[in-house]
Amino acid sequence: MKPLEVWAPDVGQAELVSDGNRYPLDRTSSGQWQPRGVLLPNGANYGFSLDGGAPLPDPRSREQPEGVHGPSRLVEADFPWTDQRFRARPLACAVIYELHVGTFAQDGTFDGVIARLPHLAALGVTHVEIMPLAEFPGAQGWGYDGVYLYAPHRAYGGVAGLKRLVDACHARDIAVLLDVVYNHLGPDGNVLPRFGPYLTDRHHTPWGAALNLDGEGSREVRRFLLDNALHWLEEYHIDGLRLDAVHELHDCSARHFLAQLADEVAALSERLGKPLDLIAESDLNDPRLIRAPEVGGFGLDAQWSDDFHHVLHVVLTGERQGYYADFGGLADLARVLESGFLYTGQYSEFRKRCHGQPLDKGSLRRLVGYLQNHDQVGNRARGERIGQLASARRAKLGAAIVLLGPFIPLIFQGEEWNASTPFLYFTDHQDEALARATRDGRRREFSVFGWRPDEVPDPQAPETFHASRLDFAEIERPEHAAMLGFYRELIRLRRERPELATACVEAQHDESRGFFSMDRAESRVALNFGNETLRAPQPHAASFEVVHATEGAGLDGETLVLPPESVAVVVRRS
Repeated sequence: MKPLEVWAPDVGQAELVSDGNRYPLDRTSSGQWQPRGVLLPNGANYGFSLDGGAPLPDPRSREQPEGVHGPSRLVEADFPWTDQRFRARPLACAVIYELHVGTFAQDGTFDGVIARLPHLAALGVTHVEIMPLAEFPGAQGWGYDGVYLYAPHRAYGGVAGLKRLVDACHARDIAVLLDVVYNHLGPDGNVLPRFGPYLTDRHHTPWGAALNLDGEGSREVRRFLLDNALHWLEEYHIDGLRLDAVHELHDCSARHFLAQLADEVAALSERLGKPLDLIAESDLNDPRLIRAPEVGGFGLDAQWSDDFHHVLHVVLTGERQGYYADFGGLADLARVLESGFLYTGQYSEFRKRCHGQPLDKGSLRRLVGYLQNHDQVGNRARGERIGQLASARRAKLGAAIVLLGPFIPLIFQGEEWNASTPFLYFTDHQDEALARATRDGRRREFSVFGWRPDEVPDPQAPETFHASRLDFAEIERPEHAAMLGFYRELIRLRRERPELATACVEAQHDESRGFFSMDRAESRVALNFGNETLRAPQPHAASFEVVHATEGAGLDGETLVLPPESVAVVVRRS
């Protein structure tokens, strides 16, 4: 068993405290404090006292059984893994499913997610992406305010529960991606600044002080975050990480934190003999994230494309408020599908500056595309999904573009059956001042979109959380079953006919008629966004067949007939 130690470079005395006993620690030259031969038993609760103060939880705590304000617990239990032969599929072949543990399963636990894995396997999912689960305040929340980055949230099922979930996913040939937050720490229960310079006032984020990645003491802070990433990948057999808002990782070092992270994860991947992926969320349209290190990139495996989501959302819903004002119609959609980003250096009216840079050739396969995700649903005042903003027919058009388009497709929980439940922003802050600030801040934030304060649900209200839980019983209803069948068929086609998922797309469009198509040499995905039936000539129609279509769409001789708001998938005959 490894002795417990802690980094606290600026204190004069440190003690390990457990079961009422205090054990003096010795300081090393690097500011690390180490015990004098003390080994606590597995399952012991403990903390660290600095300069004689009350014990604080361990910054690297593996378990917080009483939450962010309670003691840490020593956890070094073996787990009977059964996934030795599992290897995640390449991201280029992936269908990712984003889920929130607390609302995906009725009981809000890892075991509850396990019970729903047959549904995901039948859908055709290859990777589940779990929203952040590092210990955060209260019982329920989105997880982006975590403060103990090594400890799986106790309300979800803790250490053993997460390992059971990963092992069960692997048994069904489903990889696991974990959303991690390295750009800020939550405000409630965050004691890291009392140990050392984890935060810096040299850089700021929308959530407060930034993590110290390039100032005095940054070597140990970087090590804290790098070890955390390796910890999830090795100890929990996680197959990859989704890195939250990497544009808020402020690092002026010669070697950026992300480049170092990519190098260390690649080394771990080689040592373990299995693929490990890093996927970035970024607000910058910056190709350096996925560019190879030898040509000045950070070497990450993929990044999200908000440009794709935003323009597809505008086409489907007609909304133009807030950041949607920068996006237009089918011409913009065509450009995004062919180029990856819409903004590649031109002026953004919403941002009031030039934005983005062109992607490198061949990088489209490294973008993640989505019709919905937690941000784009949950950061609406009422948490509406696409099914509440557009007709089911138009939602199918969006699904076809995502699942048969050039990018790595991501589905947000419940999207596949057009779930009627919202996904709202909810918190469980125990500090009333923080709860009030969160409530007021959300109302101010939504004012730019034109929502009134009384339209914004209280994040702290229990009913806000409960309303966001998925209702799997909906799947039995005809309209929801039909949408689920549509998603399953598109995913099957993507898997069985690789020509429908290649990155090289030629997009055709006719804005006035509402016609749009994604063409490859061997296939065409044709869509009618308009209100009138379209008849599109199909050259060499005898050599092609319709393999999937919504009602009424199909070939009529050498003409492709598309009723209003319909889609047809046409491929060359075998």
